Amino acid sequence: MPSARLSLLIEMFDREILQYKIGGLLYMPAFQKNIVRKIAEKKLPHLTSAAFCLEDSIRDESLDEAEKSLQFILRELENSENLPLIFVRIRSPRHLEIFHDKIGSRSKILTGYILPKFDMSNAGAFIELAKQIKLPVMPTLETNRVASLLTRRTELLSLKQALDEIKIIVLNIRVGVNDFCNIYGLRRNVNQTIYDLGIVRDVLIDILNVFGGDYVVAGSVWNYFSGALWADGLRKEIFLDRANGFIGKSAIHPAQLPIIFDGLKVSRANFDDAKQILNWQSSTHGVLKSVDGSRMNEINCHTNWARRIKILGELYGVIE
Repeated sequence: MPSARLSLLIEMFDREILQYKIGGLLYMPAFQKNIVRKIAEKKLPHLTSAAFCLEDSIRDESLDEAEKSLQFILRELENSENLPLIFVRIRSPRHLEIFHDKIGSRSKILTGYILPKFDMSNAGAFIELAKQIKLPVMPTLETNRVASLLTRRTELLSLKQALDEIKIIVLNIRVGVNDFCNIYGLRRNVNQTIYDLGIVRDVLIDILNVFGGDYVVAGSVWNYFSGALWADGLRKEIFLDRANGFIGKSAIHPAQLPIIFDGLKVSRANFDDAKQILNWQSSTHGVLKSVDGSRMNEINCHTNWARRIKILGELYGVIE
């Protein structure tokens, strides 16, 4: 059965809203016990969702210890108010089964799971477990089967068909650009966005092409969080994320969260136009001048855009 917190979430937000509430997803190792104090003391006001990692960030021999640490964290967080959405990144279908039976099913605050290295080699097993667990999941596309031009098209179309079976509990499609970069021996510097790496950019655009119409696809992690140029680089990449259709971003440091949060805000002109389009009254005219008079609004072409803008504006704010 879904956790009590998930039932409350479903009552408060339908999937269309909840998938946008992920926002900036802060990744941290499952040993990160100080997060309990930071949340309790409201030191992370821009934290919308958190992911406790039991996969890449944990050595095999430390997994048991990490799970005990995470069990403590989940229990302590139950005493906090205004919690972010809480996810756990597990290792494999078998690990998901074991962890959920031992720890996840007993948590009152766990929102769902992140499914790493998600491709057709494990999708069937993950999906069958997701049907049983009935908690939201966020698959991460990051393997060579997705990246390679030899298999990408078939793989992505097959994954889309498979995930459509559990669409109601798939909150985001996530992308592992560090894994894609590793395949080709690449790493962007602080002056480059992921869109400057053409071979990786093409993979991301194909993922959007397949999933972007039916799912929220989250933007990639930004590896920099200190120094003179990191913030400008993050803002630039967020701008390009939004322009291409990615919503939200993985974060690896709390310093990134305010920038990601601000990047999810919408302009007053866009918000007003979105409301105009969604409140269309005319039975004869399908085109109308925008609220500020600077462009055209067309109901047949801009409705999906307007719905997304309205939700983001209500969740993250409007820039006047």
